[in-house]
Amino acid sequence: MAHSPNERNFYRSPVGWIEITAQPKGIVTLLYKEPESEIQPPEGLLADCITQLDLYFSGNLKAFNLPLAPYGSPFQLQVWNELVKIPYGQVITYRDLANRLHGPTYTRIVGQANAKNPVSILIPCHRVLGMNGALTGYAGGLWRKKFLLELEQKGSRSDFNPTLFDNNQ
Repeated sequence: MAHSPNERNFYRSPVGWIEITAQPKGIVTLLYKEPESEIQPPEGLLADCITQLDLYFSGNLKAFNLPLAPYGSPFQLQVWNELVKIPYGQVITYRDLANRLHGPTYTRIVGQANAKNPVSILIPCHRVLGMNGALTGYAGGLWRKKFLLELEQKGSRSDFNPTLFDNNQ
């Protein structure tokens, strides 16, 4: 079922342009996408989102405080709700995520739901890794996933090794 958001704006982030769409009840999408037209000054929820993204990318925000309203199946919504519970600077595997929900046999379907996340960064699907910590699967590209993980881990651990993902490009 298609839904059209009421508001839309674009944000220039360190990992490229991001399109943000919102309805009165919350952020509907946050997707990597180039602007299609002239950008207007953001207002309301979109302005709040951009302010929080600025703080996040500067390392000064570890938890977003925005209403979210993504569209998805009940199972997808359940997976995305579990993703927002992964703390800033921490990672889990797809198997860990499946175990939190229905057990290890759900690893593949949980991965598919993770891949359909329409609100990247705010619903932190980038915090999910493959087996043995492999850097896999990110709709925005693995280089963006690596950037986001390194940004968060630099801000949360003094012992972070920036070469952690160098072999997984």
